[in-house]
Amino acid sequence: MEDFVLPRLYNCYKCQNPVSRHDDIVSKDFQDRQLMTGLHTVADVYCKDCGEVLGWKYEKAYEQSQKYKEGKFILEKFKIVKNN
Repeated sequence: MEDFVLPRLYNCYKCQNPVSRHDDIVSKDFQDRQLMTGLHTVADVYCKDCGEVLGWKYEKAYEQSQKYKEGKFILEKFKIVKNN
C-alpha cells in the first residue's frame, strides 16, 4: 500500500481558504508591492472566499529583462499562512 502525503499548502491569513501549494511557489522573499524593476501592469489577487487582497499578478512587463514575470503571481508573506 502506498503512503499518501498531503501537499503543503498556504492559506489566506484571514479565512484559512487554501490559496497555493508550497511546490508552486518560486520565491518566498516578497514582502511588499514596491516594484523597482521597471514598468509593469499588475492586477490584484483576491481570496476567493473572503475577498482579501493577497497579492498581485504581473499582466505585462515593459522591459525585456522582466518579461519572465508575465503571468506570475505574487502572494505577500504576511497575507498567507502555512496550513501543514
